[in-house]
Amino acid sequence: MKIAVSVSEKEKAKGKDSPYFKALLTAGARPEEIDLVTAGTSNFRVEDFDGILLGGGEDVDPALYQEEKRYENVKVNRKRDDFEFKLLDKARDSCLPVFGICRGTQLINVKFGGSLYQDLKNDTEIDFDHRQDEERDEATHNVTLTEPASHLAEVFQGHCRVNSFHHQAIKRVGHGLKVTAYSEDGLVEAVEAADDYPYLVAVQWHPEEIAEQPVQKRMLQQFLDQCRKTNEERRKNASAAS
Repeated sequence: MKIAVSVSEKEKAKGKDSPYFKALLTAGARPEEIDLVTAGTSNFRVEDFDGILLGGGEDVDPALYQEEKRYENVKVNRKRDDFEFKLLDKARDSCLPVFGICRGTQLINVKFGGSLYQDLKNDTEIDFDHRQDEERDEATHNVTLTEPASHLAEVFQGHCRVNSFHHQAIKRVGHGLKVTAYSEDGLVEAVEAADDYPYLVAVQWHPEEIAEQPVQKRMLQQFLDQCRKTNEERRKNASAAS
C-alpha cells in the first residue's frame, strides 16, 4: 500500500518529523507506505498510490472560485493549487480514497464548484477566532455531526472536540458534496462526497496534530482501511488479469 500526502515544500522538508507522517504511523501505517509529495515532486504518478491525503498550508487562489483577492493576509500558491487540482482529478478517475485536511478541505470544495470566505474576520460576523493561540495539540471548540449517513458518523456521534488553525472556510458548498459537520458558530467543518463515491472525506480541523485522541485516530484509521481495501482490490484485479 502507498499513500500520497500532498503538502507544502516547507512541510515536506520535515520528512518523518512531519505531523502528517507521524499521525499516519499512529493510526497504523508503516513508514514505507507514506510519501510526502509537493507540486515540485518529480516522476509522480497517481497510479502508484492507493490513497490521497491533501494537507494544510497556503490559501486557495480566489481566482479559482471567480473572485479577486481582497485581503493582504490571503497568501496563495497557484502552483500547488494546480498540482492538487490535477491530483484530485486523477484520484477520482481511479476511485482512490481521498482525505482532506484544512486547506485540503477548501481546495476540494473549490474543485467541486464551491467558494470560500477569503477571511473570516472581514467576511463574516463570527466572533470566535478559528486561528487559535493555544498549542496545536489542544482542542478548543466543538463540531457537531449533522449527517448520520456518513463516514464521520462511523467515527463519532453527536459532538467532537477539535483544534482550529484557519482564517478561511467554506462559503458556498460545492456540487456533489454534503456537509457532515458544523462548528458551534455555524461554519462548515466537514464535507463528504454526496454520491456513491467510495471515500471522500474532508475536515476543516487538523486531526494530524491531535492523532492521539481516540476520535481523531479512528478517523485516520478509517482512511487507512479504505486505502488498504483499494490496494487489495488492485492486487486481485492484477492477479485475475495475469
